[in-house]
Amino acid sequence: MLDAGIGSAALRQALPSSIFYLQSSAEGRLSAFPRIPFLLSCFPERITALKSLTEHLWFEVPDRRGFINITPKIEELVHRSGVSEGLCLVNAMHITASVFINDDEAGLHHDYELWLEKLAPHAPTSAYRHNRTGEDNADAHLKRQIMGREVVVAITKGELDFGPWERIFYGEFDGRRRKRVLVKIIGE
Repeated sequence: MLDAGIGSAALRQALPSSIFYLQSSAEGRLSAFPRIPFLLSCFPERITALKSLTEHLWFEVPDRRGFINITPKIEELVHRSGVSEGLCLVNAMHITASVFINDDEAGLHHDYELWLEKLAPHAPTSAYRHNRTGEDNADAHLKRQIMGREVVVAITKGELDFGPWERIFYGEFDGRRRKRVLVKIIGE
């Protein structure tokens, strides 16, 4: 970062036109970020092009609710992306579905089912104002809110960097129709 003590206008005049600026209000300093061609000519050994991959996974769970371990598919996409150090976002693109991280253990999945049904029971559907619109899925919206919309996992040495027993799951709370999950991988 460049110290803006000499004044932003004077600093802008002193720097080449191939640079653009962002003001950082937290530190009161002016940051200068060279454009890519300028960087490549000055610091070729320091430039690493970012790689990215965007994929959409589609699910149609035949039951109203269900949990699907999608870790193998996400790992496959990470390998295909070629990213060795970066981040992987996995995002449920529907308001009655979830993506979350936990253990792949049948007892835990059963406990989730019971716990979520106690917190936001499906019936009676008349208990929810949302269902007055003609739908019967208000509980699914609440369950999604509890379980979360997305996860972000670090990629280290080309692998998802999980803690012990961690796996990525798609959670469905209003199934029997096609829904999408966005996977966005970015890094070097």
